[in-house]
Amino acid sequence: MKVLMVLTSHDQLGNTGRKTGFWLEELAAPYYVFKEVGYEITLASPNGGQPPLDPKSAEPDFQTNATRRFEADAEASKALASTVKLADVFAADFDTVFYPGGHGPLWDLAEDKHSIALIESFLAARKPVALVCHAPGVLRHVETIDGRPLVEGKKVTGFTNTEEAGVGLTEVVPFLVEDELKAGGGLYSSGPDWGAYVVQDGLLITGQNPASSTAAAQRLVEALEASV
Repeated sequence: MKVLMVLTSHDQLGNTGRKTGFWLEELAAPYYVFKEVGYEITLASPNGGQPPLDPKSAEPDFQTNATRRFEADAEASKALASTVKLADVFAADFDTVFYPGGHGPLWDLAEDKHSIALIESFLAARKPVALVCHAPGVLRHVETIDGRPLVEGKKVTGFTNTEEAGVGLTEVVPFLVEDELKAGGGLYSSGPDWGAYVVQDGLLITGQNPASSTAAAQRLVEALEASV
């Protein structure tokens, strides 16, 4: 199986002067879920090359076994330093796509025409798509083949309004993931803040927060294996 993982290229946290990017656990945990079942992984980002890491996600409080393993993994570091440019990626070359979160995707991937078209292509080809934490926000402009919002009438989850308030960024982010999914007609639900919570509706798999990264990746593997 060939898995595409799409990362943000955006590194500015609004007008705060602080840095953002992708959240390390949300890349590292799924990366090893896929590695351990023998999947071939390709990393991509809008700008290609080294995507920005949210520096907070590398702090000791947010480190996990997977993040430490990733940081010590020369092969993983090399892949991260040379992500493929998103415009050069085609859904036909992969079996599935996984979007790690972090705040960065709310600024670039949510508005990126290549990302929007890519997700639409995967789903049109009956290939599963998974997104975790803030990444479900990149679905805001994605449509079904008949022009309706993709999330309309679908069970979804993503970073909660209370989790965003908990990190003090409610007024900084361009939109709130929970509000955006609901505005698109999504049947939004969530578990306790900071706990693992994953929702699947057909080919669409969404995870609530960093703690949901492993479970979302495992659910994606199950969906792929069931389709074989």
